[in-house]
Amino acid sequence: MSYQQYGISPQLVERIKLKMKNPAVKERVKNLINGVSKQQLQDPGVVRRLVHNASGIMGERLTSAQEDSIVRFVIAQKIDPNNTFHLIRLWGMFR
Repeated sequence: MSYQQYGISPQLVERIKLKMKNPAVKERVKNLINGVSKQQLQDPGVVRRLVHNASGIMGERLTSAQEDSIVRFVIAQKIDPNNTFHLIRLWGMFR
């Protein structure tokens, strides 16, 4: 998995996937990222804020090293939320 190359543990990913199955948590995270643009997902400050807020919603306590890894991963993916191919690729990474 490519997220492991950034130092993101599979255990963390599994815990988050499990928590995202809760409809209330999923809806809160969807509302958090609603309207985020490609440019914002390339800004480390914005991505860090989104990661911090999402981890709070899910009740995950992330270390600064884990946050840094996730921020680097998101920026490296060059995600365009309006591009269906990008979203399918991300979905495939974490299913």
